Amino acid sequence: MRARKLFVEVTVALLVVLFLHTAISKFLDFKGFIYDLNNQPFPNSFTPYLAWLIPLTELVIVCFLLFEKTRLAGLYASLVLMSAFTVYTCLVLLDVFAYVPCSCGGVVSYLTWAQHFFFNLFFVVIISIAIVLNRSKSFCFERT
Repeated sequence: MRARKLFVEVTVALLVVLFLHTAISKFLDFKGFIYDLNNQPFPNSFTPYLAWLIPLTELVIVCFLLFEKTRLAGLYASLVLMSAFTVYTCLVLLDVFAYVPCSCGGVVSYLTWAQHFFFNLFFVVIISIAIVLNRSKSFCFERT
């Protein structure tokens, strides 16, 4: 039981650092982030919304992850966001888009697209495991 709790806690800590780092990086270079969003393969009319929605979503997820009562919701939200990023990265690797700059924040923006894909996939896997472990922990506490 202790190893399960440790796995969930380490996963949550990694996610908090990841999302906090990328959100702050996007806000610190907001003009650069907007520039990168305008060069994405979706209409530029989405940019004003995405420029705020993505980093604010990351910060909200961090808040959810920090508290035990909202942690499972934070893990599910993390899974949805990282899955979306992973699918997008996969589409880039499959050359679905003609030109795609990375609009990620911080050190993640220095990864190649293949590295980015495996980085994201790693997080999707550990988040999925953490959800299962967190849910089974909650179930165990409810039964006692």
